[in-house]
Amino acid sequence: MGKDMDQYITRFPNKTQKILQMIRKTIQKAAPEAKEAMRYGIPTFILNGNLVHFAAFKTHIGFYPTPTGIEAFKKEIVKYQWAKGSVQFPLNKPIPYDLISKIVLFRIEEKSNK
Repeated sequence: MGKDMDQYITRFPNKTQKILQMIRKTIQKAAPEAKEAMRYGIPTFILNGNLVHFAAFKTHIGFYPTPTGIEAFKKEIVKYQWAKGSVQFPLNKPIPYDLISKIVLFRIEEKSNK
């Protein structure tokens, strides 16, 4: 487990830390081969290059699965704030861990086909 990722997570309030740890575990379970790293100052999972990133903010979790990860799941993320390569999951609503897992699996498939 990444010491830098641990340090990043501990900077946040307990409730947010629990969510970040759950996102981390969700990604680890979906992508057991991926390595933890810090890129752009945020937690990142690496598998044949950047797989996904995530970050905490005051009111939401940012999840960054690249533009292709967003495009492939547009129907599922329509109820969230999203942009070309990111989606925001509000901290005051349930975090869609199943969706995160599906997006990670999509990104693994996409990376292995390149």
